[in-house]
Amino acid sequence: MAMMRLRREDPRLVGSFRLHRRLGAGGMGVVYLGSDRRGQRVALKVIRPDLAEDQEFRSRFAREVSAARRIRGGCTARLVAADLEADRPWFATQYVPGPSLHDKVAEEGPLAAAEVASIGAALSEGLVAVHEAGVVHRDLKPSNILLSPKGPRIIDFGIAWATGASTLTHVGTAVGSPGFLAPEQVRGAAVTPATDVFSLGATLAYAAMADSPFGHGSSEVMLYRVVHEEPQLHDVHDALAPLVRACLAKDPEERPSTLQLSMRLKEIAAREAQGLHESRPPVQRSAQDADRPTGRMADPYSEQHTRRSEDPSASRPRSGRRGAPARSGPPRTGGSRPQQASRNTTRSGGKRQGSPAGTNGRPGTHSGGRTTSAGRRPANPRLLRQRLVVFVVVTLLVALGIAAAQGCQGPARGMGGKTGTGTGAEQANRVSQAQAVQAARAPAAQRPRQWS
Repeated sequence: MAMMRLRREDPRLVGSFRLHRRLGAGGMGVVYLGSDRRGQRVALKVIRPDLAEDQEFRSRFAREVSAARRIRGGCTARLVAADLEADRPWFATQYVPGPSLHDKVAEEGPLAAAEVASIGAALSEGLVAVHEAGVVHRDLKPSNILLSPKGPRIIDFGIAWATGASTLTHVGTAVGSPGFLAPEQVRGAAVTPATDVFSLGATLAYAAMADSPFGHGSSEVMLYRVVHEEPQLHDVHDALAPLVRACLAKDPEERPSTLQLSMRLKEIAAREAQGLHESRPPVQRSAQDADRPTGRMADPYSEQHTRRSEDPSASRPRSGRRGAPARSGPPRTGGSRPQQASRNTTRSGGKRQGSPAGTNGRPGTHSGGRTTSAGRRPANPRLLRQRLVVFVVVTLLVALGIAAAQGCQGPARGMGGKTGTGTGAEQANRVSQAQAVQAARAPAAQRPRQWS
């Protein structure tokens, strides 16, 4: 609530309360921020001098203050003190810190459905206590509702009660805000708790739309609309619109009671709060990540998804045990197995690093992304040529050695004639030479592979 400095004409002391600031001013008087000797802060309202001279106003004001003393509820500003016999009657209520509903909507715009329903449920519950005390507020509107940290509070009891019936019958005179007055108040008929229900419905519509349900215009135009035209609730939330419309019924008998209104608004507030939590938009993900899981399984999936997208052969069916590529040829007996770079990677700047040179982060791939039909990395052609040359040279040296040995034994066999032993040795030599030549001529693909 905005505070202003005291003016020269403002009193500094009223009763036992010292005044510090102006909280506001209206047609009935001025509201001040004051404090007592113990430091308790109060909102003290001093009535205008012209109203203080009206004896009918004094008597009605006295009855209203007496009724306000009986109100017991946490949704109202508790009456602290009052002086009905002073030259200018006054009363003090508990000071409620926080903006009014009118100021909050003016600054922030329309409120969410859950917040409107929550405020309405608390106000309805407060009106139950007010009506049980035999009091009708008669001037319930957004500016008379303060939003404290402990919940909404209803203020300004008594003034509308004292002046409503007598002044509304005069032409051109209206007490309170015309857009929030009930039709029976405009006609000058008897008021009931249903009158406050109508005002509460107009207040909830204002909170949901940031506008009066009867539009804008002069007091006469607004009062005519309240009595003869239907409220405009196009911008009210669908969950609240039927209940608000029922509160704004022209006939008081068709409006819900404050107890029914409180229970219904609590249900709507709980449902809307749950729906708001469930309908919170999820974090948007790209189309590539639409089927990617989250959590601890995200990294293994990312590696697998990357391999499949880079290597089409990885999606082909493989034989053998699960997760192992099909093998062809003899088993490997030596060399080190290719390391999977994805198992020993680190993250830096959102990118994976640590893949060894010449690979793309998965076994069975070459630096150029080429793969064999079995999904293995092919041997180095240069290494194969070197091994082939060594093999041929060794084979020729063995063959020459055998031939030299046979040449040294040739004369002995010639003088002694052919024997069974000599003949068997020659056959073995011929077989060895034939095998060596055949091995030398054999293609490289038929030889046992050596893996590095």
